[in-house]
Amino acid sequence: MSQSRAKRRTKRWVAASVSLVLAGTLAFQAGPQTAAADRGVVDLWKAIKPLSTIASAMNTGAHPDDEHSATLAYLSLGLGVDTYSVIANRGEGGQNEIGSELGNALGIIRTRELQEASKITNVTLANLSQKLDDPIYDFGFSKSPDETLAKWGEDVAYERLIRQIREKRPDVLIPAFLNEPSTHGHHRAVNVLTVRAFKDAGNPQVFPKQLEEGLQPWQPKKLYVPASEKDYDVSLPVNEYSELYGASYSQLGEESRYMHKSQGMGRQIDEGQGTAYYKLQESADGKKAGGKPEASLFGGIAFTFEDLAQELDAKGKDNKVVKQLKTLQEDANEVIAAYPSFAKVAREVHGMKADVKTTVELVKASSLEQVAKNDLLHRLAVKEKQLDKASQEATSVVVKVKPETGELISGQTAKVTVTAFNGGEVDISKVNLKLNVPEGWTAKAAGADSFDKLAKNQTVKTEFEVTVPKQVADFNPYALPLISADIRYEAFGTEASLHAVPDNAVAVLPPVALSLSPEAAVLNTLKPDDAVSVKVTATNYAPGAEKTKISLKTPEGWTVEPAVQELSFAAKYETKAAEFIVKAPANVKPGSYDLSAISSDGTSDSSRTVQVIQYPHIGKTYYVKPANLAIQAFDLKAPQGLKVGYVSSGFDNIDQVLRQVGVNVTNLDAKTVQFGDLSQYDTIVLGIRAYAFRPELIPSNQRLLDYVKNGGNLVVQYHKPEDKWSPDLAPYPIKIGQPLIQWRVTDENSKVTMLAPEHPIFNTPNKITAADWDNWIQDRSAYNPSEWGKEYTELISNGDPGEKEFTGTFLTANYGKGTYTYSSLVWYREIPNLVPGSIRMFVNMISLKQNGTASTSVAAAPPK
Repeated sequence: MSQSRAKRRTKRWVAASVSLVLAGTLAFQAGPQTAAADRGVVDLWKAIKPLSTIASAMNTGAHPDDEHSATLAYLSLGLGVDTYSVIANRGEGGQNEIGSELGNALGIIRTRELQEASKITNVTLANLSQKLDDPIYDFGFSKSPDETLAKWGEDVAYERLIRQIREKRPDVLIPAFLNEPSTHGHHRAVNVLTVRAFKDAGNPQVFPKQLEEGLQPWQPKKLYVPASEKDYDVSLPVNEYSELYGASYSQLGEESRYMHKSQGMGRQIDEGQGTAYYKLQESADGKKAGGKPEASLFGGIAFTFEDLAQELDAKGKDNKVVKQLKTLQEDANEVIAAYPSFAKVAREVHGMKADVKTTVELVKASSLEQVAKNDLLHRLAVKEKQLDKASQEATSVVVKVKPETGELISGQTAKVTVTAFNGGEVDISKVNLKLNVPEGWTAKAAGADSFDKLAKNQTVKTEFEVTVPKQVADFNPYALPLISADIRYEAFGTEASLHAVPDNAVAVLPPVALSLSPEAAVLNTLKPDDAVSVKVTATNYAPGAEKTKISLKTPEGWTVEPAVQELSFAAKYETKAAEFIVKAPANVKPGSYDLSAISSDGTSDSSRTVQVIQYPHIGKTYYVKPANLAIQAFDLKAPQGLKVGYVSSGFDNIDQVLRQVGVNVTNLDAKTVQFGDLSQYDTIVLGIRAYAFRPELIPSNQRLLDYVKNGGNLVVQYHKPEDKWSPDLAPYPIKIGQPLIQWRVTDENSKVTMLAPEHPIFNTPNKITAADWDNWIQDRSAYNPSEWGKEYTELISNGDPGEKEFTGTFLTANYGKGTYTYSSLVWYREIPNLVPGSIRMFVNMISLKQNGTASTSVAAAPPK
């Protein structure tokens, strides 16, 4: 360090104040991490690299896993750019490759996956969707941005996006997708909103209420959209290999994508592969691309403190601010130069913190225009947050929040311990541990929460007694953590602040949670006297002994036996079951009915199910929902003695519904598929995409075809081409259409024409009519075939309004003595949701052996 530099550093240490700029709102969220031998120096670099730039970028997408992961990794980890990912919905309408959760439960999983992916790329994440059943919901595949925006509520989605842009003030905006017909309607909608917001975010006339709240208009500098190597303005070297990270930025991006396990994301790529291309669509100054490709998104945009200083100097603005910005540039350079010495980096970081504070005061007192002041103060606030993160890494302060339980109930008092450990060479002082709880809660420290000193290898801790109020809302898995901690400390005369959260979610749950089995049931109106057996499993979340009375609330005219059951629990987490027999009135009509389970302790009633969601890559969280049982009443004939073997891919609950309606279903394991006696089954059903997730299927495919040839009935549900599907897996070739987006029907109300109305699938044992295609949900079909053998009978034609109809959605053919049926209808959504027509038709389909179809099926002409 130069002598003049040392003098300046000494002066600012003396003058440094312990106050924190924008304390709390910008504190670093220091969540606990898994221990790793090489984490320290790499995480230190990740923390200090952002100090070298003041630039920012925002990537917008529709669903979790839409983010441009390689680009985000390059911008954040490679360049140190303040990088944001803003995602519209939670992915509730997607498929699930790790379990059977769908809808809101899947949205919770995908949100947690996105959060973990964003940690890997060091990206700040935001979602436009704010709560369960938010208007901005993934309602399934859409071919139209107009439909998407209509269902989301265009004004709602747009206001939230403008708010994110004004809060985060990115220099560059990058929508993840183009607005083109071959793209998902949700992706197109986010592109439409982002392109419009590029101009509107800076217009004070757009959502003026945001300005009343304190937000300021913000005009991003550039808008880039995805491009190809044949036509682009900027190419980003995401294939560049980082010796420090031991990977290319493309590989780091894929590492983050592997966190999207429920979507089967992440792939192995070799070093040196990949370049990201972008086209400049708009710029704030109206300038177009120069024609010569560039290697940066930030050409002409201030990238460093030095650039900011030069811009102000050129305008003849405040010389003190200009000089101080140059000082911050020197500070940043010296922090980088001190790497990898933790203690030296810590010293330089805390010196820079003092200079940032001085700069903030100079800017506030300057004669700069208010717009320029707002811009500088925002960038300095971001830098303060980054410096806190850098301080934590350089001083090796490890902070943890440890609740004695993650499951609380209203009125409960529990202990939460906050600890701070110093693993570095720098002694820190004036340590303060503060626990944050929601409004209405109380948190009392049982001992000291301030400590004069924290030396190397020492730990300080404070136990807090936390009391939950008696009235509290249901747990929202998308809200900020209920419990967190702020930790303040001093080093080298300046203060740092960290924000920490528990490893797993802390949730307020009902004292007794109820789960019903089944969660949905069919009432066969042909047999109205048949009772529905309902099992209610009660879990005690109270901290000790608990008593409750369990009852069922039913529609008028229905009966329940017994009326009430009393349960007693000795300890937390104990489970007990209560069984009820429910009967509908003799004149029950087809329709939808709801039952609910009630838990009563004598003073209050609760009707809540707690679904615990836990996977190794996302930890533990909860989905709290009403404890309801949906009953669908309709006419259903199911043949007696039908024996079905189900080869599940793990993505659906069709087998459970079939059992409910009286079908004898056996789930076939790999050994049975490979070596078992398949002839004992009247029908074998392959779950959606089973060839991709049941590795024994392809080697055993000839066994399945022989099973059909010898008189069996094989039902195959839809596959994607990448699911190891090949046309010759079917007895007669079936080729799946590509691009996949063009070979699906997204309108669940679209007209369906039965092309072979006399076929047993539409007649035996249930007569299928136009009414059976009513009330379907989300979609009709996905990944329809584009070509198939002439041997197949085309059962239906169907398409989205205004588009050519598909005739390969539902195909069946005789093969030897048996029958092979391939269907792209989305049974896996319809049947668990008890759509009557889907169940009636599926029962017909798995009954073909009894119906003698092999002698009656008529082949259709091959497709043109």
